[in-house]
Amino acid sequence: MNKYFEKAVEKTKELVQIKSVKEPPIGGMPFGKGIADALNYFLDLAKSLGFETVNYDNYIGEVVFGEGNDKDGFAILCHLDVVPEGDESKWTYPPYSGVEVNGEIYGRGIVDDKAPAVLCLYALKELKDSGFIPSKKIKLILGCDEESGWDCIEHYSKVAVMPNEGFSPDGEFPVIYAEKGILHVEFSFDYDSRLISLSGGERVNMVCDFATAKVDSLTESEIKILKGVGLTVEENLVKSYGKSAHGSTPEIGENALKRLFIGLGSVGLIDLDVYSGLFLNEDLFSEIKDETGKLTFSPDVCFLSDGKLKVQTDIRYPATFPLDKILELVLELGEYKILHEQAPIMCDKDGKLVKTLLDIYNKEFNASELPIAIGGGTYARALKNGVAFGPSMLTDNMCHVPNERMKISNMAKCYNVYYKAIEKLTK
Repeated sequence: MNKYFEKAVEKTKELVQIKSVKEPPIGGMPFGKGIADALNYFLDLAKSLGFETVNYDNYIGEVVFGEGNDKDGFAILCHLDVVPEGDESKWTYPPYSGVEVNGEIYGRGIVDDKAPAVLCLYALKELKDSGFIPSKKIKLILGCDEESGWDCIEHYSKVAVMPNEGFSPDGEFPVIYAEKGILHVEFSFDYDSRLISLSGGERVNMVCDFATAKVDSLTESEIKILKGVGLTVEENLVKSYGKSAHGSTPEIGENALKRLFIGLGSVGLIDLDVYSGLFLNEDLFSEIKDETGKLTFSPDVCFLSDGKLKVQTDIRYPATFPLDKILELVLELGEYKILHEQAPIMCDKDGKLVKTLLDIYNKEFNASELPIAIGGGTYARALKNGVAFGPSMLTDNMCHVPNERMKISNMAKCYNVYYKAIEKLTK
């Protein structure tokens, strides 16, 4: 086994053990101590391998290889923050253990996006040690707020210069040429005064896997109705269980809010129109589709605030549709405010970047795949000419789910692909 890859596997395990979930800022660490620790671990590792590194105020960091103009350089954009682990009882092994079992490494963030970051670092190290001199400056950029706001990229734009071209190893293979628009909105609805509290979901880009409601009082008939739709009732506490998934692929999860809302609507605690609007809106959005896919709509977080039921929803819309058109349709579901928005991107499928990466992938995997579009949002959006490139294999996406893991054999394939991609695009 390649000695560089062996070290990459070892260091990936160590990096996964750092719980880099966003927390409130503290002492020069804008996203909390865990994320700052992960960034500094990575930069210290890169420095020990002989690379120049920069830490931009614990918002974002970079590893530099080669000389040249920043704008004309080549970017490899990764992130070190991770989504929360969710219900730990659903994990076979502790989510921050980095344990290796049967040829797989388990841990929150190993796929999204820690293993790819380490693999790209060691690919750069092997290229450097081989005497390779890139024709342009290569920047391996390590963001710290990709999962919840992109404040890291905003900060980078103020203190550094982003290259025009590059890739983000934070998506799927073979190569992602287009990404849907991302829209996070917060709806406000009325609710019955008997509803004391309600909460569900951890992040707006994660399908809710657990939700709970506390009710002032429930009759026997109401309890029967609630249990009849699959809810758990413990005195005046109502619980709903689901299965987490990435917000861009809600169809592979099971949203706990769906069952909870139909139950609460059936006993008059919320209007049933809230349930139907949020979960039975296929007709409203049926015409919103193009070559990049159809619109997805995933209500993922709920809570009570200021006398209203708040529901935060993840919407991914096809790349050729204007935001105004989407907002017109969303307004039909109720009052809302925009929490976050990212415009879609489409890269030239026949351009050098896409064709080069696609050719490398197909040769390495003995495949004949074509470029794809996704609903996920990657740092490729921060580039003038950028794409997402792995690490997930087709139909094998482990992002934002319990037991996130990666096969070491797939890591080896990714390493080979990233090594060849960096070499060919910067020679």
